[in-house]
Amino acid sequence: MTIDNTAEAYRNNRVGPVLRASSITAGVIEAAHVDNPGRTIRVDDKLAYVRIDSDGELILRRATLQETLGRPFRMSELEVNLSAFAGRIETTDDYVRFYYEKTL
Repeated sequence: MTIDNTAEAYRNNRVGPVLRASSITAGVIEAAHVDNPGRTIRVDDKLAYVRIDSDGELILRRATLQETLGRPFRMSELEVNLSAFAGRIETTDDYVRFYYEKTL
């Protein structure tokens, strides 16, 4: 008997943040769509936390977060609300990049 693990392999290419539900969650979701044109952004809302992901790469820029939240924003605010993430992470003062170097 052969088991098809295609769906599981596909899930392994997903990258992005898992955020505690907070006042910035809606702005982060909106920024994910703005900062990643042409990419499918998936949002899985579990009430207490929200998983935001895309295949291979997802970028969140501080300037976009400031626009979507309507106020100044420091990337450390994202880190405080980040309960987990999928993929690798690159952080700067201006953006956070979630990525996966190899795809299945």
